[in-house]
Amino acid sequence: MLLFMLLSLTIVGQEKKETLEGKVSFVTSKNIYVKFGNTENIKIGDTLRTSDSRTPCLIVTHKSSNSVVCATISNCKVNKDDSAYYTKKIIEDNSEIEDDKNLIVNQNENPVEIKDEKIKESLYKENIKSKISVASYSTLSDIRENRHSIMSRFSLYANHISDSKFSFDTYLNYRQNFLPESSTSSLETNIFRLYDLALRYDANPTLSITVGRKINPKTSSLGAIDGLQVEQYFNKNYIGVIAGFRPDIFDYNFNSDLFEYGAYYGRKTDAKNFYSETTVGFLEQRNTGAIDRRYTYLQHSSTIFKKLYLFSSLELDIYNKVNEVARNDFRLTNLYASVRYRFSRSLDATLSYDSRKRILYYETLQTEIERLINDDISRQGIRMRVNVKPMENVFAGFSYSKRFQSDNDNKSDNIYIYLGLSKVPFVGGRLSLNYNINTSNYLESNILSLRHSSNLLKNKLSADVYYRLVNYIYLNSNAINSEYKQNFYGANLSYHLSRRFTISVYGELSNSNQENNYRIYTKLSHRFYKKKKHTKHDPKK
Repeated sequence: MLLFMLLSLTIVGQEKKETLEGKVSFVTSKNIYVKFGNTENIKIGDTLRTSDSRTPCLIVTHKSSNSVVCATISNCKVNKDDSAYYTKKIIEDNSEIEDDKNLIVNQNENPVEIKDEKIKESLYKENIKSKISVASYSTLSDIRENRHSIMSRFSLYANHISDSKFSFDTYLNYRQNFLPESSTSSLETNIFRLYDLALRYDANPTLSITVGRKINPKTSSLGAIDGLQVEQYFNKNYIGVIAGFRPDIFDYNFNSDLFEYGAYYGRKTDAKNFYSETTVGFLEQRNTGAIDRRYTYLQHSSTIFKKLYLFSSLELDIYNKVNEVARNDFRLTNLYASVRYRFSRSLDATLSYDSRKRILYYETLQTEIERLINDDISRQGIRMRVNVKPMENVFAGFSYSKRFQSDNDNKSDNIYIYLGLSKVPFVGGRLSLNYNINTSNYLESNILSLRHSSNLLKNKLSADVYYRLVNYIYLNSNAINSEYKQNFYGANLSYHLSRRFTISVYGELSNSNQENNYRIYTKLSHRFYKKKKHTKHDPKK
């Protein structure tokens, strides 16, 4: 017994603990991905803890040579870039004692090591959405020529096609206007617009490469880009580069003369009570090789405690060229800022401000650039909005906006009030009342509208009926009758042939002392969804 006790004390004295530190590289709704320098000693079923937890927080479900996939234990909260620790006890005779065996699950299953591509597979789940619609518009008038047109739209969002790293999306529309042979209108008869057509390749969860026409949400003020866009994340930071062409400013087609390039840097933070994304970038746009515009921009959005929402953006031009003389002057072109605060589920308020100047393209507009510079007016605006839900099924809101310029022209004041009832007693449906008054330098308009919406057949047939009264008063007018009134009566029926196929018919009558107009609008739309369901991995196969 004495010999056994001495031997036991010797073994305990030689016992050591070894801790491996990893970093959370990716977080999904089901899995936590942790990257280590080496995972040779980590086994499926082992547990990890985080710096905020003294007890095990994660359990390993899959592994590769340098990464593990984990599930959470006891609903613990884990964020990207958090540190994760694996601890094991080592005896000098090379035998191992693993911690927290009571938390290991699936002990009867044979652990299986899968390659990195298998671990990443769950990041690339196929998700396809598309919508196609065809609509017709007809306007019939007592005193004007009748007009008819057809509009078709198609959009497709194919994310990770066949669970691959490739994604594709597009959005386009085509409009055909039918004019009488005797018409003198200069309206285009065939209009095709391609707004989005891009292929994206996700080389890994942090690197994406996009080719085609695409609006980058981190450079949204730039608009669509025809070319190459590359973005790389480094933990919370990211960088991106852009090289391509601007769409033609007249017909929105591809124009090889309008080359542009640039780069941006940003930081994204996504914590429990704080979300923030800030991007700063530099862009240069050219026209047939010469500099058309050069500017920097800043874009920021954040959410604090899910109550305070902030957004701001600005553009600062750093180049001008007048009479062949180029200079690097500074000119604040655009500034926009908005703040929204949610006081409670029943009350929120929004305040925004913007200041915008006309964008000067020194090559595109060179024939009139001096006039535009002399007339460099800042158009500014401020808007306030309050939404309130004073009681169940009742909602209301008020907004006020003001537009003004440095030369006091084009100023306007706009007041908008709405009141709604989501469940009308005895009748059912939803009822809303809106009033809008706008006053500018030359016109005052008052618009009152009443609308009732209801479901006639559950999930099948819905209907809207409305009335709108419009009163225009032309200020400083020498005409005998400077007041103009219109009444609008309208109805809309939408029938769902299936969950994805809808047909809508809309009709409106507008009358005044001068004329009557009839408008008929029909629309067919079909939606398509495809989301691949994944089966659980079977280690025996």
